[in-house]
Formats: sequence, C-alpha cells, structure tokens
Amino acid sequence: RRAIRRAGIDPRRIGAVYAGTESKPYAVKPISSILVDALGLSNNVFAVDMEFACKAGSEGLVAAIGLVDSGRAEYGMTVGTDTSQGEPGEHLEYSASSGGAALIVGKDGVAAELEAMYSFVSDTPDFWRREGSPYPMHGEGFTGEPAYFRHIVGAAKGLMEKYGYKPSDFTYVVFHQPNGRFPVRAASMLNIPMEKIKPGIVVTHIGNTYNASALMGFARVLDTAKPRDKILLVPFGSGAGSNAFVFTVTDLIAERQKTGVPTVEEMLRDKIYIDYAQYLKMRKMIKLFE
Repeated sequence: RRAIRRAGIDPRRIGAVYAGTESKPYAVKPISSILVDALGLSNNVFAVDMEFACKAGSEGLVAAIGLVDSGRAEYGMTVGTDTSQGEPGEHLEYSASSGGAALIVGKDGVAAELEAMYSFVSDTPDFWRREGSPYPMHGEGFTGEPAYFRHIVGAAKGLMEKYGYKPSDFTYVVFHQPNGRFPVRAASMLNIPMEKIKPGIVVTHIGNTYNASALMGFARVLDTAKPRDKILLVPFGSGAGSNAFVFTVTDLIAERQKTGVPTVEEMLRDKIYIDYAQYLKMRKMIKLFE
C-alpha cells in the first residue's frame, strides 16, 4: 500500500504482481493472488510467486521490467518478503528477521530509471531447506567465497565491464545483506568506498530480511537520493545467483519523497524490543504436548 501511495497511481492500473519469498505460508497457494485482492487490484492481472532464495524478489523485478517494456502491462509490482528462519541456538538465528519491500515499475512518473542489468548464476549448494524441514541447512564457510562473494562480485563486475561503468560512477551501492560484514567486504573487493555502501545498510538495524534485504536498502537510499544520482543494486540468492541493476534518479524523486509515506529510516526507528522467550513464542518454536 505504501508503494502504491508513493507512486501515486490507481492500483487497478497494475497489470502484474510478482511476490518473491522463501517463507511461503502455504505449500500450495500463491501469495501474489492474496496481494491482488488485499491491494484492490484488477482481476485482469498476471500474478506469480517467484522462487530463487533471497533474490526471488529481484527476479520479480526483472519480470515486471520485461512486461512493462513490452507494453503488455502499464505497471508492474514486485514484492520481496520473508520471515527468515534459524534453528534455535544456531548462528543463523542471531540475524533472523522479518520484513517486506515493494517496488512499482512503469514508464510514466519514473523516480529511478533503469539503465542496465546483468545476471550471474551457477549451481552452488550453499544454503537449502528441504520440503518439510522446519529450518534451513547451510555449508558454513561455503556460504561466503564460492557463494555470496563470487556471485555478488561476479554480477557487479560483469555489469561494469559490459556497460563501461566504474565504481566512481555510482553514488550509492546496495548489496544483499545476510549480515553486517559481507556487503562491506564485497564493496572492498570492488574498490567501492564505505560511504557509498553505508546509506543502504539495514541489516545492522533489523537483521537479515532475506528477500526484502537488498530491496529495503534500495528503498532507504531512494528516500534521500537526489536527481542524477546513480545506484548500483545487487541482490543475491543462495543456490546461487545475483542480479545487478543500475538506476539513475530522475527529477521526479523529490515529488515521490514528499508523499507523506514513512521513510525506511522512520520505520527502522519505530521498534519494540522483546525478550527471547517472547520471540520463541511468536515464532511458534515452543511446542507443547506433541
């Protein structure tokens, strides 16, 4: 709803909805169709749930861009959302979080214009959860070098080499954020200074929101971006792959920033702390009489 308000469009003009998640509430039932009715969209809409670990939401962005570019849809929406899982006592639990981010794609009233995109994918089993398993498994240190860093850096370098960009061309750089260290190290490997990475970091405030992670960081920098700023966005999904996008901020950004919709920074400050026992109960990790 906030994305639609910020875009200033009639939701019935949205012709495609893509929902990216790895924590679906139903094994067989889409969440994209729930969004159609909850948001007051037309029934004449393409609705698909996307899968590719933490970059499923960005795959929805690719699909929405293609459909809008082709003229088959006036506007498209992609949503990256998750409630991340971590087995009690396991180190994934320390950064487990929940969140969602939505982007509206269209040709009119554009606040950030897509300039280029690139993908880097390989069969890398770094992180997985089998059907019926309550918690994911992972390859410990294998999740770093051959998975996250190879694909994030590969996608970013591939895009820059193909389209002639340099790190100095970007005002902001946003990577997938499974923890506070990985995006900073990836930036160092690409010779990107910390001041370009820091504005898009959200994981140190709310943890790893999986599919919402990079998209939420992107939304955070858009809250303060200025016309002609360039943003490099590189989500990552285990299994493994990364998409890289370059956006240039337009003169309409100031109008979008003044819609009265809360900024990401304001939402990050609006928090309530709970203790671990309450967390376990809310996550339904305490099971009785089974």
